[in-house]
Amino acid sequence: MSDFQLEEFAIVGIAVRTSNENGQAAQDIPALWDTFLSESIPDKIPNKVDNVVYSVYTEYEKDHTKPYTTVLGCKVTSLESVPEGMKGIVIKGGTYQKFIAKGKLSEGVVYEEWTNIWNTDLPRIYSTDFEVYGEKSQHPEEAEVDIWIAVN
Repeated sequence: MSDFQLEEFAIVGIAVRTSNENGQAAQDIPALWDTFLSESIPDKIPNKVDNVVYSVYTEYEKDHTKPYTTVLGCKVTSLESVPEGMKGIVIKGGTYQKFIAKGKLSEGVVYEEWTNIWNTDLPRIYSTDFEVYGEKSQHPEEAEVDIWIAVN
């Protein structure tokens, strides 16, 4: 694994406070995706850079075993106009490691990759981690989703 230096950028989307305890996130995050897609949230995001979807994990209480906030949204040029009911966040620049979940989205390849990440001894800083659903994720049978983890 190699480290990448990322520049700061902003995301606007919808959010939920959740936890991996008792399978809570396994209910909350798919429900957030349902809302995101059924209510065409990307179409309602002002100052959007493109249609790439980011699933951001931030505001960690401690680590991946404690509550955190998930934001589903798109990259924006500014946080000047965040619509009511949405959340704007800044993903700070810094050192990240990139993982790639490959395979059938319906078979939980993204969750499997997260399980691998949780079982590594990465020097995670629990600031902001995120998944990128770009062009390669549009093929549900052979998707590729980038997962970026903030590290020391």
